[in-house]
Amino acid sequence: MFTTKDTGPVADAVKRHWVDTRLPPVLRPFARLARWERPIGWWLLLWPCWWSAALAAIAAGHGWPNPWHLVLFFVGAVAMRGAGCTYNDIVDVDIDAKVERTRSRPIPAGQVTKFQAKAFLVIQALIGLAVLLQFNTFSIWLGIASLLPVAIYPFMKRVTNWPQLFLGLAFSWGALMGWSAVFGDLGWTPILLYLGGICWTIGYDTIYAHQDKEDDALVGVKSTARLFGEHTKIALILLYSAATVLFMLAASFADAGPAAFFGILAGVVHLGWQIVVLDIDDGDQCLKLFRSNGTYGWILFAGFVADAFIGWL
Repeated sequence: MFTTKDTGPVADAVKRHWVDTRLPPVLRPFARLARWERPIGWWLLLWPCWWSAALAAIAAGHGWPNPWHLVLFFVGAVAMRGAGCTYNDIVDVDIDAKVERTRSRPIPAGQVTKFQAKAFLVIQALIGLAVLLQFNTFSIWLGIASLLPVAIYPFMKRVTNWPQLFLGLAFSWGALMGWSAVFGDLGWTPILLYLGGICWTIGYDTIYAHQDKEDDALVGVKSTARLFGEHTKIALILLYSAATVLFMLAASFADAGPAAFFGILAGVVHLGWQIVVLDIDDGDQCLKLFRSNGTYGWILFAGFVADAFIGWL
């Protein structure tokens, strides 16, 4: 399984990352499959989990989110994001081989075989399962249900102009998990947070997809970047506005105070900056703005945690 061929880093990966400088060569292709050198992916998967945990703390009258839950969500996000990327690369190997930015990924570049990638996928999934089993029964079944949007997402770019919607269904699932881990059920707060997360995901992944729109057109891959085209900024205004309203409603149902809403409004400034400066024909800038959503996650989380602590005092 571990006989691999290290032909160098992926084209759009972080340069001189520890994956390429410190990991043993035999492990580097697997790290690249899991995108360990690009942590923004698991941050974007993690934020809805942490936001939900923080809103649950507010609703329950706790001074802060459950630290053990935050750790579990972190480990689970890293494992399942890696599993998702590995699965996506297995499914998309033929497409990746035709796109400039992705043809150097481990499978199309010949660094690992499909069998090796599938074995690595199983290992990561088992880690995710071990994390999931630490939660209550309701959350375990809820987590298992998340596998459906994860499984269908890679195929959506072939059949719909809205693959980003299906990414949102998968990546925002943590908005349900953080709440259920505390209360053992769902309510309007996590549902509204989930819907807001979907809108946010469509927005930031549309920006990301503009990097590949020309290659995507050549190989027949669909995306909201191609769908929105020159109207992308208008679409982002609508998507980010919807996300903001839904996040505010979620905070209201959790009986949050001013600090939570201040965090959401501070996040609006960040999202507005993305829209104002966006140049959809500048791939490097699109990647930078996409990554900046990690900062947006911190802004909302800080507001929710501050509100929980203030309410507890």
